[in-house]
Amino acid sequence: QVQLVESGGGLVQAGGSLRLSCAASGRTFRNYAMGWFRQAPGKEREFVAVISWSGGTTAYADSVKGRFTISRDNSKNTVYLQMNSLKPEDTAVYYCNADSYVAITTMTPKYRGQGTQVTVSS
Repeated sequence: QVQLVESGGGLVQAGGSLRLSCAASGRTFRNYAMGWFRQAPGKEREFVAVISWSGGTTAYADSVKGRFTISRDNSKNTVYLQMNSLKPEDTAVYYCNADSYVAITTMTPKYRGQGTQVTVSS
């Protein structure tokens, strides 16, 4: 089992920045690709970003490309999502995920955290 705990969400004005963190425990963190999804009220869950186990490969949704950066620190069992130039449409609950790279990009990860709320005001 892998336990994932997100933090760093909050309320920010449009154009501002936030950094989300996801701390992992349980099975060896470095064995897994990590990713972030989000879900806004009344909308379907959306893929945001993914990073390979080594950190050497990343991918982003078109809606966040150039504004968000995913990274990981395997020595701290933590993955991050740096979000810049935030827009009101980025408002959602953000979920951390762990599994294979393919499982995350196809939105079928085995492990998911409880989520952290991000609210961007206009």
